[in-house]
Amino acid sequence: MSIDFRTDPSRYRHWQLDIEGRIAYLRLDVDEKGGLVPGYELKLNSYDLGVDIELYDAVQRLRFEHPEVGAVVITSAHDRNFCAGANIRMLSQSTHAHKVNFCKFTNETRNSIEDASNASQQTYLCALNGTAAGGGYELALATSHIMLVDDGSSAVSLPELPLLAVLPGTGGLTRLVDKRWVRRDHADFFCTVEEGIRGKRALRWRLVDELVPRTQFWEHVGDKAVACAAESDRPADGQGVHFSELEREVGEASVQYRYLKAEIDRDRRCVDIVISGPDAAPPADPDALVALGDDYWGLRLVRELDDLILHFRHNELEIGTWVFHTHGDVAEVLAHDEFWHAHQDHWLVRELVLFWKRTLKRLDVTSRSLVTLVEPGSCFAGTLLELALCADRSFMLDGEFEDSPSAPPTVALSEMNFGPFPMVNGITRLEARYLEAPERAAAAKQHLRDPLEADAAESLRLVTFIPDDIDWEDEVRIAVEERAAFSPDALTGMEASLRFAGPETMESKIFSRLSAWQNWIFQRPNAVGETGALKLYGTGARSEFDKERV
Repeated sequence: MSIDFRTDPSRYRHWQLDIEGRIAYLRLDVDEKGGLVPGYELKLNSYDLGVDIELYDAVQRLRFEHPEVGAVVITSAHDRNFCAGANIRMLSQSTHAHKVNFCKFTNETRNSIEDASNASQQTYLCALNGTAAGGGYELALATSHIMLVDDGSSAVSLPELPLLAVLPGTGGLTRLVDKRWVRRDHADFFCTVEEGIRGKRALRWRLVDELVPRTQFWEHVGDKAVACAAESDRPADGQGVHFSELEREVGEASVQYRYLKAEIDRDRRCVDIVISGPDAAPPADPDALVALGDDYWGLRLVRELDDLILHFRHNELEIGTWVFHTHGDVAEVLAHDEFWHAHQDHWLVRELVLFWKRTLKRLDVTSRSLVTLVEPGSCFAGTLLELALCADRSFMLDGEFEDSPSAPPTVALSEMNFGPFPMVNGITRLEARYLEAPERAAAAKQHLRDPLEADAAESLRLVTFIPDDIDWEDEVRIAVEERAAFSPDALTGMEASLRFAGPETMESKIFSRLSAWQNWIFQRPNAVGETGALKLYGTGARSEFDKERV
């Protein structure tokens, strides 16, 4: 079954989205019969990928369509039950690849919530009006402030280890100790008790921020949201940008959007992704950008790229190498980057840049080999140059092709390469190339907006190889063909280990340390074997564990 990540509020089956002035309420109301595939019921507000696709869509729309919203309250439409977490029946019947991709997408959605609170002045609060277990509590952990109803029975828990022999899959362990500063010994106890922790102990151990009596709960939640919204700089009278449904044609070996097309070569297990540069000059001012809405090149393209990454990540598992090309004018890309830089304080420009940041991060943590080809007619400049800096290998033609009248390709740096697009480890992709000599980043900035041919680009470490016309075809062919000959598992491990040199952050731990362990545990018989906890959950039978610690 092909998974489609496109949706809109009129098609939501699991979330209620209500706007009340400066406050938005996202109420989880899962349709038990609305699973993405047959075979399980989403009881107790448990979720599958379909529930999270809607959540991601809602988070994006709140940022772009509702500039007036300064605070978002995530809660449940069910009294005394917030969310039971990821549906266990769904997990037990899913393939390993689906489980891993599900956890990765869910992590990214939680990160987008944190990014909205930290960078968009749209603060997310969680109103736990009932028990939050597993992924339900992990959703709460992604918000900036957690309020738990004080009714003597509602609890928070991460029961995956004792109940299912797996780990909290969407950053729960890391957020406990790195974000909420829960003591290690308290966290250890918390993560090994199925029933979770209630009331005053949950507050004392920093698992929640407030306890509120049930009789005062909703009034207090509203007051807290109003206070947070009052601190936001988002325009209360701003005009939003409506997200229309992306135009997309999916063929047997192709995907076509307005500014992006992908052609699959199944024999070589690769896809060529061609991105078109701007088709018009930048808007005259931010008001003109708002009027253009999602027809604007920079916004439409990033929506398309985001959708393509998700489509290939979930639906094309054997296409292991993604080869990026661009087509357009370097100067035109730089002009749009200059517009973004000049108007970075405008709410919509800020959201546009943040969307690119998150999408490039999504590309970084995708388990595929990334190759970039800088050819005549390319427009790898500024924001689009980040695709070359994302790549595991990049090739830039030195000179021109003998049988082509096109001029030699150039690349160019812009302000967007020096801060707006950090990786999950908190540094830019350019800084990652200068770890042993940080001063080289400042030297590179001296070449801002300069058209750089192959020698100069290699000298600044912007590309990997610069073959000439004679060697180009063979070097690129060998690089792609050898990738298809290697073990995909080993490639995934190698690439993930090499991409994020330098410092470590909560986010990098979630996508490296946690993802690696969860990936491994999801394959172990203690979890998914015939007598594993995930397989036997709900049957009444006792799990039989291999007792070796490895």
